[in-house]
Amino acid sequence: MCEGAREAALPPGLHLSLMERFLDGAALPGGQVAGLRFDIRDGRPAFRIGVGPDETGDIMIEVTAAASRTLNTLYGADPRFGAEFIRLQKAGALRIAGDLGQLGSWFDAVHDRIVTRTA
Repeated sequence: MCEGAREAALPPGLHLSLMERFLDGAALPGGQVAGLRFDIRDGRPAFRIGVGPDETGDIMIEVTAAASRTLNTLYGADPRFGAEFIRLQKAGALRIAGDLGQLGSWFDAVHDRIVTRTA
């Protein structure tokens, strides 16, 4: 994610945070749970593994491990991706608060990189 954000030449004044927490994730040391936090401060990205159980961000994603695995095996242009995205939300396996569109188009390319690495 950091690499994709750096390649996107983000505006220097951009401030945005994304928090992803696994609904069925394992407890981690220090009271954190499985997930990730991605911050952009002054256009510079930073990433860490593990989030607090009550941690928030501008964009918040809560997802089960199975739902994450499903989405991370489908490229964004695959028609099944959109259908699965909606199905998982309806099933409660994927919850999103905030606007993913705030991340910009570079984030779609990052998703596809993740799919390539997952496959």
